[in-house]
Amino acid sequence: MIERNHPVLSVGAQCRLLSISRSSFYYAPQGETEMNLALMELIDKQFLETPFYGVQQMTWHLRNESHAVNVKRVRRLMRLMRLMPIFQKPDTSRSAKGHKTYPYLLGGLRVDRPNQVWCADITYLPMRRGFLYLVAIMDRFTRKVLTWHISITLEADFCADALKEAIHRFGSPEIMNTDQGSQFTSFAWTDRLKRVGTRISMDGKGRCLDNIFIERLWRSLKYECVYLHAWETGSQAKAGVGRWNTFYNHQRPHAAHGGQPPAVVYFTSIETDQQVQAVA
Repeated sequence: MIERNHPVLSVGAQCRLLSISRSSFYYAPQGETEMNLALMELIDKQFLETPFYGVQQMTWHLRNESHAVNVKRVRRLMRLMRLMPIFQKPDTSRSAKGHKTYPYLLGGLRVDRPNQVWCADITYLPMRRGFLYLVAIMDRFTRKVLTWHISITLEADFCADALKEAIHRFGSPEIMNTDQGSQFTSFAWTDRLKRVGTRISMDGKGRCLDNIFIERLWRSLKYECVYLHAWETGSQAKAGVGRWNTFYNHQRPHAAHGGQPPAVVYFTSIETDQQVQAVA
């Protein structure tokens, strides 16, 4: 709302009219220090190995590795990275105040066809001088990654955009499962699902294993791609994730399907179902 080169009003005058301080207008976020970025990568790697580590255990681990950190710093970084350890009362991945949460619908459910259940999650991507967030939407039966988007913030828009793209390209699922994070309890996300008739399922608090298949995706992505590179820019990260996703979907053998890549299983299953329906 403020114009730096306004012909009549100075920046100070515009700030006074808007009831904000001039220092707020000129403030530029400094980002994380190199030390914090290095700690975040260490935390991320360890969390993939021990997803049950809470703040205190992660702090002890880092201290045992000769890193001088306190609980407050580790708690802030884990929240920033959106890491949710497996225990009953987590401090992270909370839904926003006033947002509705939904029950977990997958308990005892046999998932045996594509587009029956989709799952979505967000992870942190370390870079040389910062970090990004990645959301992915996966078909639970075939493990195919349907869409993914990268963002510099945790605003709900990039998740909603990924969902819109997935529905446009692949139709709508019967059930969508996520955690209870504010991005997935937002109106933009839930309204889109309701309008296409999809049932909404959400993991129990502190139960990241309810969404275990996409957690395994993050582990593969990070060890096979992210940690092997030190990306400088968002465009490099996007290109790198895109190449790995293509490899994962179309070439990487998957044990759950007898060595077949997820995309082969997905499209073969879709074609088979269509043929069965045509005969019936």
